[in-house]
Amino acid sequence: MSILYSPATLGPLKLQNHLVMAPMTRNRATGNVPNDLIVEYYQQRSSAGLIVTEGTSPSPNGLGYPRIPGIFSPEQVDGWRKVATAVHDGGAKIFIQLMHTGRIGHPLNLPKGARVLGPSAIAAAGEIYTDAEGMKPHPTPEPMTDADIKTAIAEFGTAARNAVAAGADGVELHAANGYLLEQFIRPTSNQRTDSYGGSIENRARFVLEAAKAAIAAIGADKVGIRLSPYGTFNDMPDYPEMASDYAYLATKLNELGLVYLHLVDHSPMGAPEVPAAIKQAIRKEFKRTLILSGGYDAQRAEKELEDKACDLVAVGRPFLSNPDLVARWTSGAALNEIDFGTFYTPGPKGFTDYPSL
Repeated sequence: MSILYSPATLGPLKLQNHLVMAPMTRNRATGNVPNDLIVEYYQQRSSAGLIVTEGTSPSPNGLGYPRIPGIFSPEQVDGWRKVATAVHDGGAKIFIQLMHTGRIGHPLNLPKGARVLGPSAIAAAGEIYTDAEGMKPHPTPEPMTDADIKTAIAEFGTAARNAVAAGADGVELHAANGYLLEQFIRPTSNQRTDSYGGSIENRARFVLEAAKAAIAAIGADKVGIRLSPYGTFNDMPDYPEMASDYAYLATKLNELGLVYLHLVDHSPMGAPEVPAAIKQAIRKEFKRTLILSGGYDAQRAEKELEDKACDLVAVGRPFLSNPDLVARWTSGAALNEIDFGTFYTPGPKGFTDYPSL
């Protein structure tokens, strides 16, 4: 009997299987509001046990990319309500991923009055796409003041409350992939000298306070977090204390009682592999649900579950191009070819037009 396709539990939730649709930025939210196209996209993929949505900003300041959704306005909450209803009708549960882009943004992508913020005035290497003027160098962010930090933490709490008000089952804090929460964790992007910089105890403070704000708003059994140790995306280079820093973080997150920790290994995308010892250390420190993601196929997912290396397995690109992935994997049917050119383009092409069996 396959574990992957059998029912699972996540805190108080019953999931229809052990398969999680991983969060994937798709840039279809024109005006930063989830629309009917986005409703259709998630509804098509609701055979997953759990869907974690694309990164969704808790703040106007966090809308660093073109056409990504937010969850701070009434219109955005209404849009997500339609998504949650459609996903539940399909049998899946849904967590909205809260992603504040921080220094990974550009004024051309932000609404009027919003600011590119970061822990320190250190620009990320490389460029970012804007609809208005194409590729632009990453700007130097404004270093966050104490007031900015307090505001941002409160925004995570409000966004969590909004997500549950929209009918979502919970939220995932995006502390991975080089966005604001991870920018505070990493010493390369955080060179503060106050209580939010320096030691790992200080660099982890912002993440833990954002988690506490979300927990205070909706309860720990509705809050998960995503981490990417050894992920290099968005100018997050390796550094010597990586293993001990993330073990510390896992211990502290466990103390807060979060419902899950979602650990992503970006080595299939070219980053260094997350060493087995780190995965095992996090498994040991974090006592509740561990989700692993990073280049899984059905066979490898099944083996990880059998070996109790994790409790749920998340996959991204296979779900992107196969809305009926569960049916294809269970029947052994061929998968659709993926169209890399339409990952982030507006409209239905490469989004809702992949065929089902």
